[in-house]
Amino acid sequence: MAKITLNRSKLSSNYKYLDSLFRKQEIKWAVVTKLLCGNREFLEEVLKLNVGQVCDSRLSSLKTVKSINPGVETIYIKPPPQKSLPSVVKYADISLNTELRTVEMLSGEALKQGKKHKIIIMIEMGELREGVMRDRLIDFYEKIFNLPNIDVVGIGTNLACLNGILPNHDKLIQLSLYKQLIEAKFGRNIPLLSGGSSVTIPLIFQNLLPKGINHFRVGETLFVGTDVYNDKIMKGLYSDVFKLHCEIIELKKKPNIPIGEMGTNVEGESLDYKEKKKKKNSYRAIIDIGILDVDKNHIFPVEKSYSIIGASSDMFVIDLVENPKNLKTGDVLEFSMDYLGVLRTMNSKFIEKKFE
Repeated sequence: MAKITLNRSKLSSNYKYLDSLFRKQEIKWAVVTKLLCGNREFLEEVLKLNVGQVCDSRLSSLKTVKSINPGVETIYIKPPPQKSLPSVVKYADISLNTELRTVEMLSGEALKQGKKHKIIIMIEMGELREGVMRDRLIDFYEKIFNLPNIDVVGIGTNLACLNGILPNHDKLIQLSLYKQLIEAKFGRNIPLLSGGSSVTIPLIFQNLLPKGINHFRVGETLFVGTDVYNDKIMKGLYSDVFKLHCEIIELKKKPNIPIGEMGTNVEGESLDYKEKKKKKNSYRAIIDIGILDVDKNHIFPVEKSYSIIGASSDMFVIDLVENPKNLKTGDVLEFSMDYLGVLRTMNSKFIEKKFE
């Protein structure tokens, strides 16, 4: 069975780096754990880092977090489904909201459970994912700020996840102004301005982060070390907290060009071999993982001379060229992964999860 490993020391190093960075900026930050897909052992490892807030988009994961450490503040990071509101109030201390009817129902559920439920109002700032339209924000807040058992603790936005709209100084200044406008009009203090995520971190180094932005929600940079804004690895962070390990189940020298009439493969692709490779044959290894588990474009052989040349539902084919390391069946190949690679492999029940 293929396995994904988490390196404890590298995770701890990344966390300490980011925690120090945010503390110096007087920024509160929450760890986004959704790529862990609710794995209890890995969540326990994250909570050992003395994390103050955990964000997730799966209520089952927040339930697991609360069972490990009830004192950790939990945030449900997408607009709550109305049918799930009892669980949202039970397992999430804070939720991100954009719909008036949902907040009204949250108020009723929180009253029923005898809890005060906190919310962050998400504002549409151009990404066109979740968010209250800016011209409706004042009206939205006016209708919810006096609801029983609801506490509006923040204003926030999401950028770069759907259409790739990057945060910049001007957009975040606008977000800050909306918070100030609400506070002035209604005489209320809103503690959190949640305008930060992994993609926003580089603005700190460029001195372009407005002072009002005091809350970040970070997953990718912590777990994969990515400078999302510039699409590279951030200096001082490890990119290989996670690794994928796959066993070679066949290894043979074979032709590089298929033989026979060409149709489409399992992904519906019609492959073109008009530009024939210089070498007619190479050593090809089949490993025990497939596109059911992960997209081949999001994992990368640690040995740079190897390449993924094909995939089916449960097998990948790796070109070992001349097989300089004299690999054989039963040996294991290692792969690094980007954020989506980790997310997909963590979500596969067919991949073992272990510590390195």
